[in-house]
Amino acid sequence: MMINRILAVGALIMMTTVTCVASEEATQSHLNPVKAEAAKKYPRIVAYTVSWCPHCRAAKEYMTQHDIPFINKDVEMDAKAMEELTGKYQSQGVPVIVIGTGKDEIVLKGFTPELFEESLKKEQNKH
Repeated sequence: MMINRILAVGALIMMTTVTCVASEEATQSHLNPVKAEAAKKYPRIVAYTVSWCPHCRAAKEYMTQHDIPFINKDVEMDAKAMEELTGKYQSQGVPVIVIGTGKDEIVLKGFTPELFEESLKKEQNKH
């Protein structure tokens, strides 16, 4: 019984040490000032996705290749994002891309580059 306690405490110490070391090694990435300035011309864009979805992947790759900043919310990994997707946006499918904020936000269910660009231009012209 005493040996079990010693082993449990030892395992806990090892896990704590590994976690601390891993967190010390993680550094914040540096933002490219040129890209940061260019990103200001875009509205807030949120993509609700899952990792295995080819349409989600296409949307994320498109925005990344065109230097369009977006927030990715993986609904399988983030319960709050799943609640937003199914509740607020009334969707059972992905991707759902939300351009802008508030009552004027544009919600795209699915992804095509043409529809995305058209919707993005509409949002940018509002301001």
